[in-house]
Amino acid sequence: MGSPLPPPPAVTQQALDALAARFAPRAGAYDRSGEIAMDNLDDCRAAGLTGLTVARADGGQGGGIRQIVNVTGTLATGDPSTALILAMHFLQHALIARATSWPETTRRQVIETALRDGALINALRVEPDLGTPSRGGLPATRISLTSGRPVLNGRKIYSTGSTALRWGMVWVATDEAQPRVGQVLVDLHAPGIRIERSWHQMGMRATGSHTFVFEDVELPETALVDLRAPDQWHSNDGTLVIGHALAIAALYDGVARAARDWLISFLHVRVPTALGRPLATLPRFHTLLGQIDALLMTNRSILAGALDRTESGDYPGTEANLAKYVMTENAIRAVELGVAAIGNPALSQDNPLERHFRNVLCARIHTPQADVALAAAGKVALA
Repeated sequence: MGSPLPPPPAVTQQALDALAARFAPRAGAYDRSGEIAMDNLDDCRAAGLTGLTVARADGGQGGGIRQIVNVTGTLATGDPSTALILAMHFLQHALIARATSWPETTRRQVIETALRDGALINALRVEPDLGTPSRGGLPATRISLTSGRPVLNGRKIYSTGSTALRWGMVWVATDEAQPRVGQVLVDLHAPGIRIERSWHQMGMRATGSHTFVFEDVELPETALVDLRAPDQWHSNDGTLVIGHALAIAALYDGVARAARDWLISFLHVRVPTALGRPLATLPRFHTLLGQIDALLMTNRSILAGALDRTESGDYPGTEANLAKYVMTENAIRAVELGVAAIGNPALSQDNPLERHFRNVLCARIHTPQADVALAAAGKVALA
């Protein structure tokens, strides 16, 4: 596979802010079309972001949860769909950097395509009947191990990034008498794979989270990167649980901040005839912005504390999931306050607040969902 590439320079906050500012004017058109913003992803590749969480020893930047959260939250102020595709890529490479079960040739292939070509990866887990694996159950997507080479059949829905992905970490069960479950690495350009354009959601429309269909896809033995008995998956990787929860929280917090910034600009330029001065001069809007900023200040405090405790090794996954719940509910409430305050302009497709509102509501369907996060925390409290 060749020697490791030299690590790219770390991406500065100024560069991230510039990317978000570049994405923002494009976001409305991609929301309307439902297409993935490939030019945004190209800009991220050019900035070296696809190697953010690749280990330094492998030529990447070696970024951890703090870097994932910062990049995701910043880019989400410009286009949260792009930010989500990147966040999922970051989390998968963070896992690869820690993995011990991967065949070395497979690991090198995924890493080097990320560094050289900007190849993206995501986990493909959700199914029409199973739903999300976080709630239990065996996947219907199966690997046959009885015909020489492993053969993959099944389908995965809600596949964020679909048409932009090169690699998929597909959650499967084997066809053995005692099935194993786990992850197989699939080159999504391989024969027997097609994409059904099934993503017709209200928000986060430019994630391209379509359906992958796998029909007799032959895989190399080295693709079977992590298969275990089902009961061996009860102790999920704590880093992934925390990283996912905080990245999702930061993403929707970014949406709320973008909505806040637009609202401020609107209140300064909107001058009703009867008033004769900008809405920003009215005390009721001073109070409104205070309410919004209190919610977002709370988010900043929660996130800062979560990152500090994560780095000290003193942050359980149950608390990270609660942080996701509280931060995303705060983000939703912050946007709702702005929508309620300004009436029809808030729901006009001519203004971005309408899009921010639809996007931020999607926080509630992201794992961990509220009932799971709250019940798990309650069990810990009562144990």
